Amino acid sequence: MRLINKFLRTILKPVKERRELYRWASTIDSSREGMKRIASEYKTLFNQKGLTLDEYYDFEFEKRSDKFKKEFLGLNEQRVYVDYLNPKKYYSLARNKYLAHRILDSIGVRKSTLYCYYQPEARYMVGEDNASSLGDVLRILKSKDVTSCVIKTTESSHGDNVLVINDITYQDNDALLIRFDGEKLMLSSVLGQNPLVFECKVHQTKQLAVLNESSVNTVRFMTTLWPNGEVKVVATFLKIGRLGKCVDNAGGGGNVDACVDVETGEIRYAIQFDGWRNYKEIETHPDNGHPINGIVIDNWQNIKEEVKQYQRAFPFCKAAGWDIAITDDGPVIIEVNDFWDRAGQFFIRRGWRNDIRDCYFAWKKTGKSYIIGRDRNRLPKEMLDAIIEHE
Repeated sequence: MRLINKFLRTILKPVKERRELYRWASTIDSSREGMKRIASEYKTLFNQKGLTLDEYYDFEFEKRSDKFKKEFLGLNEQRVYVDYLNPKKYYSLARNKYLAHRILDSIGVRKSTLYCYYQPEARYMVGEDNASSLGDVLRILKSKDVTSCVIKTTESSHGDNVLVINDITYQDNDALLIRFDGEKLMLSSVLGQNPLVFECKVHQTKQLAVLNESSVNTVRFMTTLWPNGEVKVVATFLKIGRLGKCVDNAGGGGNVDACVDVETGEIRYAIQFDGWRNYKEIETHPDNGHPINGIVIDNWQNIKEEVKQYQRAFPFCKAAGWDIAITDDGPVIIEVNDFWDRAGQFFIRRGWRNDIRDCYFAWKKTGKSYIIGRDRNRLPKEMLDAIIEHE
């Protein structure tokens, strides 16, 4: 299905366009009328909002309501709004986990404790938490009596390259690490050329832990910061891991996802998501049978207000996706995303285009710099004209 992106390079070549578009449409509906309807609708959506073929296919647009189609925010349009709201000069503050730790610490946002930052190229970097060698890491972890931790690469996302360590046994010049699944490895084998952060493990509330104990089941808060200082919670949804898995990544499939009602904290629309066009609606967790739909997250209103404060304290990203662990002490930041994927719109069954677009135009009115040419070149003329007219 991913093969069809080359169509986007030939969108202005009518003969080739028609052939490619019909061939792609036939993967959804092979009937002649079905192919025509899908091809025509896709072309309209591309012209209006730059929708990609993958988005049409993944989100099953042929089944969606007109309201969803109108409100959906696709990749090409998102880039324009988010590149303005979250300037590239600040990207590293969210994307680099070490820098994110430092800045979130400085503004008082609750997050997991940073034990150690391993950066093999920074032997002269000053700081009690900084290490550039195996000996440094051992010294720091021992001095803090660390017996369990989470190890992450600084630039990864979607739960990639995460090691959950349940036990550490220190040796003379190394340490034996035992992962959450019982696998054993040496600390020296983990350290290489990639920078790493060693963090404390986060313990979620019992209410969320029972949904899947092996993973921290996080709530994604989509927030926008407006020029008057107001923060809006655009959407919330829950990502739940599967038995024996330590991460709750949503976009790649292989987990459980559900909408969380922004106003009440009630969990709805749970699905077993095994990849695009491969999901099913569920009421209980497929591995343990625990009910999901209908749960109301405890202390929801206070949690929501705290997250709003986090967004106010982090104005570098004015449209952020916060991965939040709910603990007995309140919400804890696992990760802040400055450029998030579109999957959440599938889980909550509505789009967030208007929310992001309205925030964008509000900031534009303050007189900040215009959209740069590179961003404009991504957009279909019809969509670009609509943006210019609005501005």
